[in-house]
Amino acid sequence: MGCLQQNPGDSLPTASVILCFHDEVWSTLLRTVHSILDTVPRAFLKEIILVDDLSQQGQLKSSLSEYVARLEGVKLLRSNKRLGAIRARMLGATRATGDVLVFMDSHCECHPGWLEPLLSRIAGDR
Repeated sequence: MGCLQQNPGDSLPTASVILCFHDEVWSTLLRTVHSILDTVPRAFLKEIILVDDLSQQGQLKSSLSEYVARLEGVKLLRSNKRLGAIRARMLGATRATGDVLVFMDSHCECHPGWLEPLLSRIAGDR
């Protein structure tokens, strides 16, 4: 609860949130994306980068591309071969433009105030 009482100000670095997935359940993946979009002030969220590690599920192909194209600040990268967790994260990192990289699982649910304390600590001591 202490995090919600903090006032980070406007001088925080921006974050690129990188979510890697392989055959993640559609609803779970989108719940994660929307929970980030709904809880992070836009000034601090540079982008969300989804890295598809060669998913085979049909819905994660063109349907996901079309859905993500309508979301502001969300990018979709697709690997043409299976990379594994670390290399998929590295792929996302190479495309990230935020000041800070935040790696998350593709099946998380964020709540208000989760990112600002992290950025505040980094801003205080890079």
